[in-house]
Amino acid sequence: MLGVHKSTALRILQTLESARFVRRTGAGTYVLGSGLIELSELALGSMDLRQPAAAHLRALQRATGHTVHLAQLTGDEIIYIDKVDSPAFDAVKLPSRVGRAVSIYASAVGKTILAYLPRQERDRLLSHVVFEKFTDTTFTDHDALEAELARIHDCGWAVDNGEHDAYVMCVAAPIRDSRGQVIAAASITAIEVIASLDQLKSNLPLLLETANKISYELGYAPPAVASPDGESRSAT
Repeated sequence: MLGVHKSTALRILQTLESARFVRRTGAGTYVLGSGLIELSELALGSMDLRQPAAAHLRALQRATGHTVHLAQLTGDEIIYIDKVDSPAFDAVKLPSRVGRAVSIYASAVGKTILAYLPRQERDRLLSHVVFEKFTDTTFTDHDALEAELARIHDCGWAVDNGEHDAYVMCVAAPIRDSRGQVIAAASITAIEVIASLDQLKSNLPLLLETANKISYELGYAPPAVASPDGESRSAT
């Protein structure tokens, strides 16, 4: 039916089986495997996140004038799942695109998501990383990266000071789901001739507000904290 030789078809099936997209039955036939279910869940998860985030990302882009990204941990990779381009010159030069994987350790969105992962999961992801020095500011030492992740976890935002592309600056903030788990990150990005890192950091209040709004759309309710007058208030 496919017009390929039987041996070729068998090799294709074996490849699909190794990825759990199909499985072999006791009768020697092949049926759909659990890997397809996981793949569809990942796709649906991205769609579910993009829809409630879209309007907030567009509003952030209009307010700042810079390119805005939404990135998510998909399998073992950080993937851009949405992007709102800046009308300025930097939109032409930014290498990012929806569906593209971004460095897990040399990007603001990657470090943001890493910083909030359970320690066991973070260690597992980083165990596969071969640290490459892309620029003079790239983290190439595990201990230095861990110190940076601790800082991000404490302050609630991350920066990319030209760590993958020397001319690209970025700030990012975490997005939480209804369980309070960080599942994605939103970012503001520009090339350095358009905006320095300090200039991008001046937009942090808007970025954090946007990330909180998207988290709220996903069902996240920040824990209440006690105010000086003794009343409970939301920790936003």
